Amino acid sequence: MRVINFNAGPSGLPLPALERARDEMVDFKGSGMSIMEHSHRGKEYEAVHNEAIGLLTELLGIPASYQVLLLQGGASLQFAMVPMNFLRPGAGGDYVLTGSWSEKAYEEAKLVGTARVALSTANPDKRYTRVPRPDEVKVDPKAVYVHTTSNNTIFGTQYPELPDTGAVSQVCDMSSDFVWRKFDVSRFALVYAGAQKNVGPSGLVVVVARKDFIAQGRKDIPKILRYTTHAENNSLYNTPPTFAIYLMRNVLAWVKEVGGLGQIESWNREKGRTLYDAIDRMSGFYRAPVEKESRSLMNIVFRLPSEALEEKFVSEAKKAGMVGLKGHRSVGGIRVSAYNAVSVADIRTLVSFMESFAKSNG
Repeated sequence: MRVINFNAGPSGLPLPALERARDEMVDFKGSGMSIMEHSHRGKEYEAVHNEAIGLLTELLGIPASYQVLLLQGGASLQFAMVPMNFLRPGAGGDYVLTGSWSEKAYEEAKLVGTARVALSTANPDKRYTRVPRPDEVKVDPKAVYVHTTSNNTIFGTQYPELPDTGAVSQVCDMSSDFVWRKFDVSRFALVYAGAQKNVGPSGLVVVVARKDFIAQGRKDIPKILRYTTHAENNSLYNTPPTFAIYLMRNVLAWVKEVGGLGQIESWNREKGRTLYDAIDRMSGFYRAPVEKESRSLMNIVFRLPSEALEEKFVSEAKKAGMVGLKGHRSVGGIRVSAYNAVSVADIRTLVSFMESFAKSNG
């Protein structure tokens, strides 16, 4: 029996995507071996590779002036690759700090070149309970790029809409809310996302970047760290994480099959409404620490009256078949990661448990 998986990442994957992998595990399309065993230079794998890119391009409506890259190292390597490629002497990058991951990206950029904090929404206690208002972000017009983070897994905040950075190129870490809905790709110079939230397993990071922006990348850094290297080789410069890309293909095929990103967004918004309504209705027992306008639909965080009750909540939820509810170690509390693979029914099951738990322990 499968559990309801609320892990923040690696997170749950859609069952049909896993079942497809199971059915093809030892014999991929009559080839006599698994896709994991195929050469990344062979036609069998290349077809999967290109299908994954094609599905993402179709689902997001990615313009022809952009390129999809399938890389390794996760978002954490992108924290370093972005400044390594685009920061030059006399040309800095702006960073909007809205959580732990944007802080890490900023720290990496400082090691490479000039980086400036355009805005931080941290409280005096260094916690983040909101994202900036559209008029708060003041970008240096001479900046090479401004870096934003669309969703914050630890603190449970998310931009309803990302800021307009005008003529300054925007680079966005969308790791934890990539493909939760369709967005206007043309507003960004480069988007990156670790796959292990919404689009696949760990070990893969997706980059969607404007071709002319990629071309601006420095040539005096190691080839493996240049975006141009991977762009020129269709992400096949070195051996890619082939099985992770295969599973990403399966997940994106499932997204298309269930109705595309319009349907996915509808489900995600219903999940958010259902859970936040329950938290607000039982506000004497459950407390959401995030300002309402900044509440994430991907990572919903809340507190109980005591840490002891939070531990009990996590323990009893696990016995009821729900896992991954413990908040990040740096902030505590409860965290519900309601990524695409989590169904509306899963959230309703959780809400029913929350109601019973509050009655028994309130």
